[in-house]
Amino acid sequence: MAKKDGFKGEREIIIPSSVINGLSSDLFWKDLHITHIGYYPQAYLHFRERLKTEVLQFILIYCTDGEGWFELNGKREVVGKHQFFILPKGKEHKYGSNPRKPWTIYWMHFDGEKAAFFADGFDHPTNIPPNINSRIEERLLIFEEIYTTLWKGFSTNNIYFSITTLFYFLGSMKFLGEYSESVDTNQKKLDVIDEVIHYMRENIEQKLTLDDFAKEAKLSPSHLSQLFHKKTEYSPLRYLTHMRIQRACHYLDFTDMKINQICPKIGYNDAFYFTRIFTKTMGMSPSEYRTQKKG
Repeated sequence: MAKKDGFKGEREIIIPSSVINGLSSDLFWKDLHITHIGYYPQAYLHFRERLKTEVLQFILIYCTDGEGWFELNGKREVVGKHQFFILPKGKEHKYGSNPRKPWTIYWMHFDGEKAAFFADGFDHPTNIPPNINSRIEERLLIFEEIYTTLWKGFSTNNIYFSITTLFYFLGSMKFLGEYSESVDTNQKKLDVIDEVIHYMRENIEQKLTLDDFAKEAKLSPSHLSQLFHKKTEYSPLRYLTHMRIQRACHYLDFTDMKINQICPKIGYNDAFYFTRIFTKTMGMSPSEYRTQKKG
């Protein structure tokens, strides 16, 4: 059995055909644009199958957790955490989530005269491994900028901003090395605790344990905990909780995402548990926090 939608915490935007038709002669739109964009967390039984005539755009799928697969040109490929692929326009395909390890995916349909340039060479699983220069968090925030802008409406300015941001987002994947190295990493030689904190940030959507941090740091859990507390005055897991709540505050402040949509983006599966942790940390519920005047 498979299903097409209805995933807990899912978000998606489909630009209406009337808007697309109205922009068909716009030179900026002709270069590059999005027609569909979304996010499916732990998409159990997610499945799509399209005939050649149904594939009207390029389709990018970026897996940040779990596992899935796709079939193209008679070949089946397995897709895992921290991998993406782009399905070419005009080619029949299938893809879906592994029912034992459902994938979490950011996805978009895009097209335009420049689209093939960004899609070229990515019709296979491509790694974006988390490391000290990976900038995964920044890339996902770029995706969120595109999504939030389109969610606010399809005005010309919103469409144009989404297009300019899309160039940057796709460029961060087309030129992985250049994107990773474009920040000045020489100015900071991170110690092992900085590296663990970076690992937390880059994997904030995942289920993380002390053992994960110890493995990343190549230290025993007890030794890591001792060093971590000495530098931050918190345990690694307590620090991670604060980081997750801080990210939740960002989404509450700058988006209209519902609580059950925010939870999977910060590593929580249970909205009630998240609300309890948020209230304990912030002294008020997420709903109360959202109504507070800030700035």
